[in-house]
Amino acid sequence: MIDFSNFDNVISITSYFNTKAKCREAIAEARWGKDDEQDVVCPYCGKHHCSKRKDGRYRCNGCLHNFSVTVGTIFEDSNLPLIKWFLAMYLISSHKKGISSHQLSRDLKVTQKTAWYVLQKVRALYKQDDGVAMSGEVELDEVYIGGKEKWKHKSMRTPNTQGRSTKTKTPIFGLMERTSIINKKGDREPMSYVHAIVVNKTDGETLLPIVQQFVADGSHVITDELTSYNRLGSLGYEHDVVKHSSDEYVKSGNIFTNNMEAFWSHFRRMVTGCYHWLSDEHLQAYVDEACYRWNTRKASQTERFSDMFNKSIGLIVTQDELKLCEVA
Repeated sequence: MIDFSNFDNVISITSYFNTKAKCREAIAEARWGKDDEQDVVCPYCGKHHCSKRKDGRYRCNGCLHNFSVTVGTIFEDSNLPLIKWFLAMYLISSHKKGISSHQLSRDLKVTQKTAWYVLQKVRALYKQDDGVAMSGEVELDEVYIGGKEKWKHKSMRTPNTQGRSTKTKTPIFGLMERTSIINKKGDREPMSYVHAIVVNKTDGETLLPIVQQFVADGSHVITDELTSYNRLGSLGYEHDVVKHSSDEYVKSGNIFTNNMEAFWSHFRRMVTGCYHWLSDEHLQAYVDEACYRWNTRKASQTERFSDMFNKSIGLIVTQDELKLCEVA
């Protein structure tokens, strides 16, 4: 198998994946193993042990389909050279706050439209798992994106948009589990994992079912004083409140939502420093990206690249699904 730990810089990637054949070989090996022990699975009918043709494609002896190694991956039906796909995945995974479509287009020497399409396909790999289960100590918090109207004339501004108003802002609800991991030195260190969802409202009817879906009964949940959280105790959770309105940010040692606030800060810096503007249509994809970056922040660049590569060979994302447009 290819050792992805060798690819810790752009030079190493472009030096190794210097031909189309090398790229296809890497995909085939990751999907089905090396040539001498390959068990090629048909992406159409699922039959095993498909035969390899002389032209490098495969033929299913069951449904008689001919297919290439890229069928069933994010590279399918793309005219972009595979080396540029690999390089794009490395650049996207190695930038702490992401990379804009304009910058990626310059790095890959492609159009901005193509770079945006690549970014959206890769973001599909970041999609959060709806089966995640949190327990122990869990912080809950919400953030509101957009709605800045300071550049508008006073007569054009929307009234009463302060605070948690959703007239011009889109709310995002976040849940963060506190835990710990064993680092590479063998020491235990604190760690937190986040799950965030774009929501329409931040009332109890919206937020509490999400908490019940992702947080195990009996967990210790910590929130601010938003009234939507008031029923958490009656739902079987140990509930503590930090009163931010009273300038209370830490209560009794471990009662705080600072980790969740740190994630929101990271997400805002990613938006303002890299993407500048997000549409509601694609906001969840950017939230998924921010969660992935946060949850893998202890991983090395090569580990994230390897993870993205493995994800890329099992997901098909079509252009129609992305509703391609020319926004950054």
